[in-house]
Amino acid sequence: MVRKKTSFERFFSLNWHRKRLGGAKHIQSFADFAAMKMAVVDGDVPVQTRGSSKSLDAHLEDLRREFVGQPELLWHHAKLIVLLRRGVETDKVFAQFESLWEREGAFLAAALNLRWLVSATDTFADHSRDAETATLATLVSLLVNTVKIYETERALAEGGALPLSQAKIERVQDELVPLFSGLSCFTVGTDDTLRNMRWRLDPLMEKGPVGLILKTVFDRLQVEDTAYARLKAHHRRERTGWWSE
Repeated sequence: MVRKKTSFERFFSLNWHRKRLGGAKHIQSFADFAAMKMAVVDGDVPVQTRGSSKSLDAHLEDLRREFVGQPELLWHHAKLIVLLRRGVETDKVFAQFESLWEREGAFLAAALNLRWLVSATDTFADHSRDAETATLATLVSLLVNTVKIYETERALAEGGALPLSQAKIERVQDELVPLFSGLSCFTVGTDDTLRNMRWRLDPLMEKGPVGLILKTVFDRLQVEDTAYARLKAHHRRERTGWWSE
């Protein structure tokens, strides 16, 4: 695995400075969040970005198109993340990012998609000086990226995704079906493992903006086409359910 460059090494990287060029002009000294929630990003149709231009101005303009038809506050949130990732006045910009989440966390959690919720937690993990916040933020990224790994494998598999076998579901009710390294299959339909995990997560979900993101992300994973939702569809024991009502 390639080692992450240190701040000292990045300072002497021409490419690093090129990617930050002109960043200061994109920092707003005051942001009217109420107005930004009402205003809509103009444009024809939204286009999700893939990759990023070395020019900060070009990258931000490309990114703006992703939020066409959505509240400007979501675009402002994305812009703060980009500025932080490119190392533009990080202390000042992260203070604005934290303030945005403290004041408008409920709006952001409801309006942002999973991609940008995870980008938000990555940002907290990278820049928060509170160890608990950074650790909790990393947990959210770990959760979503783990789901993304196996869903990518499933989406790219030959022959497409296969439904669960009813015969195999019945088998795990009566016997242990090994996976690897001492792990075994869930007892689909009755297993209490995910409910117990959820009980451990509940207190963490109350810890500020990152806790709110964790709850939002976890809830969304129960309704999107994920293994959580697919197991939920087969779950029949009410007292061991792990999802929010």
